[in-house]
Order: sequence, then C-alpha cells, then structure tokens
Amino acid sequence: MTTTAPPGAADGEGITMNGLRLIRLHAAAFGRFAGLGSGVTLAASAALILLSQWIPWMAANALTTVASTVVATELHARVSFGHGRPGLAGHLKSAATIAAGWLVTSAAVGALAALRPGAGLVLQQTVYLSATALVGMGRYLVLRLAVFTESTPQRRTGGEVRRLRATCEAAA
Repeated sequence: MTTTAPPGAADGEGITMNGLRLIRLHAAAFGRFAGLGSGVTLAASAALILLSQWIPWMAANALTTVASTVVATELHARVSFGHGRPGLAGHLKSAATIAAGWLVTSAAVGALAALRPGAGLVLQQTVYLSATALVGMGRYLVLRLAVFTESTPQRRTGGEVRRLRATCEAAA
C-alpha cells in the first residue's frame, strides 16, 4: 500500500483507496474460488453418478474425489489466485485442506446425530451446508495465505479469460 494520497485528495485517502482496491481484488478472488469450486463439485457429482454405473460406488467416489481435487487445485492456483502451476507441494497442501474440511463437516454432522438423533433432513442439510461454507472460507484463507501466496490477487483481463476458455475447450 502506498501512503501518498492522489493529487487533490486529503491525507489518508490514498490509503483508503488502496485498501478498497485490495478488498475488491480479494473479493473477486474469493468469488472465482467459490464459483470454480462449486463448478468442479457439480461436475464431480455428475461424474460420480456416471462412474457408479460401471464400478462400485466407493471406488467411483474415490476416483472423482482425487480427480476433482487435482482439477480444483489447478484452477484455484491459476485462476483464483493467479499463481501459476501449483506443483506437487501445492497439490498435497490443497489435498490436506480438503481432508481437514472433510473431518470438520463429518464432525458437524456426527455431533448433530449425537445431540439430536431424530433430526430431520432439513436440519441435517442446514448443519452440513453451514459447516461446508465455513470450511470453504477457511480453505480459501489457507490456500490464499499459506499455499498460493503472493502480495495481492491478480486482476483478470479479457485475454486471460479467453485463454482459460480455450484451454478448457481444448481439454474437453
């Protein structure tokens, strides 16, 4: 952050403007993170349904979990955080955040089952989705601050979006 104000601005306004810019950049990165994560999750769900027609459900679940973790890590590193290829260490750290998230959501649902054995589907889903949202925010922070670190998220341009779209289309 710079400490000089733009011409004609009162002292301190430059800091506020840079702070707002940082908030906008991080909000945009979080939006990309949430959107990409949701998209990968939906695609993995569809793949799980298809795969489970040919192989046992547990095997299909394991395959889609590994594949979606790799894909999500690549997308988050490159698109959400503008970091570039994550490498093996980035993939392993990202996988660790997913494992930790699984433990948290499982604990939340398990605690509900212990505290309210007759809880209905709506309450179960509320607890699960709330835990998942908290895990997602925590995962974003860990990936942003410890795994794919850089001073600020990168601003996206139309050219980068077109290149990403072309890469995704070529992969499909």
